[in-house]
Amino acid sequence: MFDTDKTPTVLVVDDDYTNREILNEILRDDYRILTAENGKQALEVLKTDVHPKVILLDVNMPEMSGREMIKIMKQDNNFEHIPVIVITAEEGSEGELLKAGAMDFISKPFNPEIVKLRVMRTIENKNYSDNLEEMVAQKTAEVIKKTEEAKQTLEGVLQGLADVIEDRDMESGEHVKRTQLYVETLANYLISTQSLYADELIKMQPEIVTKSMALHDVGKLGIPDSILLKPGKLDPVEYEIMKTHTTVGKNIIERMGDVNTVLYLKHCKDICYGHHERWDGKGYPRGLSGTDIPLAARLASLADVYDALACARVYKPAFPFSEVMKIINDGKGTQFDSLIVDAVMQLQDRFQEITDQHK
Repeated sequence: MFDTDKTPTVLVVDDDYTNREILNEILRDDYRILTAENGKQALEVLKTDVHPKVILLDVNMPEMSGREMIKIMKQDNNFEHIPVIVITAEEGSEGELLKAGAMDFISKPFNPEIVKLRVMRTIENKNYSDNLEEMVAQKTAEVIKKTEEAKQTLEGVLQGLADVIEDRDMESGEHVKRTQLYVETLANYLISTQSLYADELIKMQPEIVTKSMALHDVGKLGIPDSILLKPGKLDPVEYEIMKTHTTVGKNIIERMGDVNTVLYLKHCKDICYGHHERWDGKGYPRGLSGTDIPLAARLASLADVYDALACARVYKPAFPFSEVMKIINDGKGTQFDSLIVDAVMQLQDRFQEITDQHK
């Protein structure tokens, strides 16, 4: 008998009894297997105390399809972190399902070795991510709970954590500093010019927003090195895993303390979770649009993209400044908030100065 506290659980969701039995036969020696006949039944299983490490999900099922189930899962904080491997015989649906939230695919008819390997690797990545989240959250929570002296040094500690992230990501050590200065410059300009965002930014305390930029990529701690440090282009599955750094970052911040009462943590969460959203709703992870994207995240998004263009990375040289500004301006009203882009256009000299001073 398995020790259910230690054996990973796999939830198999397929309306075909034979498919469920085949997958059970392939995986039962290594995992605790639970089954459901459709998405609706699977969601009922998830509402119990079951915590599967991975879900093997058929696409076409009665009552609730796999597509519908993925959509519901991604809207629920309790389920959105569970990786889904789609099992399907459909041709050409990979891109659509990856965009919806699937992590990988297993084709029918089943190859036992492929099934075992993909389940094993998905669970390994999940465990890796969970362990890093827990470790970072615990260590940071310890710092936050310490004395007033520890609170005064928190900025330095978190800046150090940001440096660790950059070192692991092979980014320039000045990336965080530059993005902080871009955000600070933008916020102060939007306040001093009495823009539409001036009152909101004053309430947000721009100096805290600036400090919060240090952890905008903390979620990359949960991305496997094989993906984070890959020198070439990511394949579709790897890209979907990379995109989860936004959600991983949000989870780490939420474990640090109450994001609803600590303004610093609120801004950290908004930035981690929202800096890859787009004004037109085509970003990730939630597809937010317009002012539904937190203002701190809108500032962070532009600062992060600007820095990625203006500064050299291990995989590309820096773009010429004129081209950087053209790309930013072309994103006005689509990728970026128009008001923030207008501010950047007015602050070109200062942005270039920051870039040159902190290479």
